[in-house]
Amino acid sequence: AAPESCMTSTPPGLPGRVRSVDILRGAVVVLMAIDHVRVYSALPAGGPEFGIFFTRWITHFCAPAFVFLAGTSAWFYGQRHSDLRRFLVIRGIWLIALELTVLRVAWTFNFGFGRYNMAGVIWVIGWSMIALAALSRLPVRLLGALSVLVIAAHNLLPMPYGTESALLKLVYVGFFSDPIGGDGTPTLVVLYTFIPWVAVMAAGYAFGAVLALEPARRDRLCLRIGLGAVALFLVLRGLNLYGDPAPWSASGEMPALLSFLNSSKYPASFLFLLMTLGPTIALVPPLERARGVLARALETFGRVPFFYYVIHIPLIHLLAIVVSQVRLGHVSPWLFADHPMGVGDAPDGYQWTLWQLYVVWAIAIGILYVACRRYAAFKAARSYWWLKYV
Repeated sequence: AAPESCMTSTPPGLPGRVRSVDILRGAVVVLMAIDHVRVYSALPAGGPEFGIFFTRWITHFCAPAFVFLAGTSAWFYGQRHSDLRRFLVIRGIWLIALELTVLRVAWTFNFGFGRYNMAGVIWVIGWSMIALAALSRLPVRLLGALSVLVIAAHNLLPMPYGTESALLKLVYVGFFSDPIGGDGTPTLVVLYTFIPWVAVMAAGYAFGAVLALEPARRDRLCLRIGLGAVALFLVLRGLNLYGDPAPWSASGEMPALLSFLNSSKYPASFLFLLMTLGPTIALVPPLERARGVLARALETFGRVPFFYYVIHIPLIHLLAIVVSQVRLGHVSPWLFADHPMGVGDAPDGYQWTLWQLYVVWAIAIGILYVACRRYAAFKAARSYWWLKYV
């Protein structure tokens, strides 16, 4: 969902396309598909079993990296074009509209808009881009400092879960109770709230200036920032000092290691963002030098992440229908429920095994690679104005 064109009219001294950003985005969207296949497998989103836990946990890196790197790409876009703020506003509105229409239908394969809608990661990227259009007027160092402050301090705010304020739910609290099936009033389930995600995007925008430094200095700063974030996570989490509303425990139902890693995503806690963004930033230096088949494949995905996102959900949903027909002899009506957040339990006998989840994921990635490679070639060969929004 980030601006994808980073090669137009490169100013002197500004690097060309940053390969590590494309590779990271490619890795993010590939991992993201694991969790989206899981939605239709009826396997739980985490739990005390190691395989189930890490199937969910590895995808926690996706939203933070996706939002952060969208900000980074916006910074590079602004260095090469004079219409950054206009671009961000139009792109933001476009993303919000797609989340509530095309993507909503792709998730559910139904048209019950009056019953269920979801504000997911594309929603919050859209709103954050609109906000960044205004925030980008600030000096980049000041914006970076303010963003880090919001990310670090937002867990000091009280969490009034019982509030009836719709605005507060949209901005920070989120909405997770089950309001489905009532009076026909459109229902919005807010997964990704404005705080802290707008700060994550703004921090990514400021990070663009780091990537524009000469390579040796860039690599040193990336390692210091990334590994420093990981070290801070280990200290704060290990001592249960600050940064997450759910402290870990060695004596609970979940094994100690899993409890330690099980930081809060909704809304994203300070520790959740340290845990996920730290390794993402630290990977920039080695990925900038990465070569080989895997790096090239991830780079292909990373050049067209928005295209990938839009087509991967209906593809996975269609594959789930095929799996249902093969395994059960019929297509389960459950596959046309209000996925991923407004759906009840799957019918008895429907749930997949973990290995089946990963087989379907691998098939989806293979199909998506062919589509993304062709679309990337199409986009590179043409200069239509609307391609930067798709």
